[in-house]
Amino acid sequence: MAEELGIYVFCCIQTNEEKSFGTIEFEGEERSIFTIHYKDAAMVATEAPVKIYTPKKDHLMTHQNVISRVMESESSVVPISFGNVFQTREDTEVLLENLYPQLARLFPEVENKIEIGLKVVGKKEWLEDEVNKNNKVMKQKETVSSKSEDAGYFDRIKLGEMAQDFFNNLKTEIEKDIHTPLVRLSESSKSNETVGEKMLLNGAYLIDRGNEQAFDEKVNELHERWKDRVEFKYTGPWPAYNFINIKLKVEETS
Repeated sequence: MAEELGIYVFCCIQTNEEKSFGTIEFEGEERSIFTIHYKDAAMVATEAPVKIYTPKKDHLMTHQNVISRVMESESSVVPISFGNVFQTREDTEVLLENLYPQLARLFPEVENKIEIGLKVVGKKEWLEDEVNKNNKVMKQKETVSSKSEDAGYFDRIKLGEMAQDFFNNLKTEIEKDIHTPLVRLSESSKSNETVGEKMLLNGAYLIDRGNEQAFDEKVNELHERWKDRVEFKYTGPWPAYNFINIKLKVEETS
């Protein structure tokens, strides 16, 4: 029995024209990417099996690759979260009509805007050197190592708190010296939660496409200043994932 095909959605764009964005391999088939319309809003979509899509790496990459392709020719792209598939084209049109007030507000906000990501990760040797320069932390480490496990319990807690303070101070320095200059070149920005002990900044920046070169130059200048101490992980351009929150509620299919 053939799988039931529905409409899988990638993003919304502002256009009155029917558009095609070529084809993509999706669930083992070469599928066309097309638009579904309501007024001047269009959902970029493809036909795909109606099922729950798991966020595996190849699935996520396919989703992102389609949005990146759309961004090459469209100025207002509103990303839709991964994994949304609807039973019929009519269901998708109803969704688009319901989203329209939100989209009408968002399209001007994202027009000619791109998102850039920057993660700053401390190099192990530099972080160790910085810890070794901190007399209070080093004295507390000696106190902990000189006591038995039971006797040193509260000393270890204190050491952990001191280490946390130490990293928070480094993050504050990075925020001031790297994040703040980039914020000045952005339309909007976010300092997201860092992941792991060595990450000192997890920044997202919404910038005008016309400002991309100036932004790149500032990132290169900051990297040159900090390259012996940290690594830069610079990503993008992306659609405005961190600045738009459209999550679609898909009814369970029977």
